[in-house]
Amino acid sequence: MATMRDIRRRIRVVKNIQQITNAMKMVAAARLRRAQERAEAARPYADKMFYMLESLSRAAILRQAQEVEHPLLEVRPEENIAAIVIGAERGLAGSYNASLMRAAVELLRGRDPGTVKLILFGRKAVSFLRRRPYPIVMSSSLAAANIQFADVRGAAAKVRELFASREVDAVYLVYAKFVNAAIQRPTVLKLLPIEPPGGKEEAIPTEYIFEPDAEDLLGRLLPKYVDTQVFRAAVEAVASEHGARMTAMTAATSNAGEMIDTLTLSYNKARQAAITKELLEIVGGAEALR
Repeated sequence: MATMRDIRRRIRVVKNIQQITNAMKMVAAARLRRAQERAEAARPYADKMFYMLESLSRAAILRQAQEVEHPLLEVRPEENIAAIVIGAERGLAGSYNASLMRAAVELLRGRDPGTVKLILFGRKAVSFLRRRPYPIVMSSSLAAANIQFADVRGAAAKVRELFASREVDAVYLVYAKFVNAAIQRPTVLKLLPIEPPGGKEEAIPTEYIFEPDAEDLLGRLLPKYVDTQVFRAAVEAVASEHGARMTAMTAATSNAGEMIDTLTLSYNKARQAAITKELLEIVGGAEALR
């Protein structure tokens, strides 16, 4: 049975932990606000470019197939792939990184390691996937405090080069889409080749007139599309990490408070039992002297 000294020591340790988790929650909340604003600002442009490129690629392929030739539009049997995995930079974020790595492993499941090339962001993603047999062609830390477009430009250029040179036949993005501070949804997005919406010709009823010509227009837009989607995934991942950490630290702080209450109750019971025992000994001694 724990003594009062042991219980006091445990209460002191738990209070110190509670102060740390509460401080981490406050830091994560402050960073989450800025990251959420950046993620929400990046969404409209990235979404509009995504749907526009889907439509333009279908229109170009269907109506001007003889005029348009661009390596990023080429559809090939999917034998080799590249995957950009954006994980957490630090721990103490609950199940955030575990669920994200589970999505990445599910994407790679059953594939020959020789047919996969990984581009990784975040120390947690690097440390997890480094133990797997898949080759890592590029890895980088994630500037969780203030991510910039320049931080992901190299990775976007690398996957464009791999796809254009036919080293890979498809490129996937694995990241956590930010919904709110409590919900971060692991997402696997097929970045290249661009697939028309629904995969049906009748899904694009609009007739497009290209000015300048379709090949020149798509040649300028496609690289920007890849860069934009990678950056959008990165800012979503940063917001998701801060949200997951804030939620985890909030729960940890609350659990520490409950543990302190339980330990305090145990301490009071132990103290009361000690006082009662001393009183009984005094009474017993007085009775023995009579």
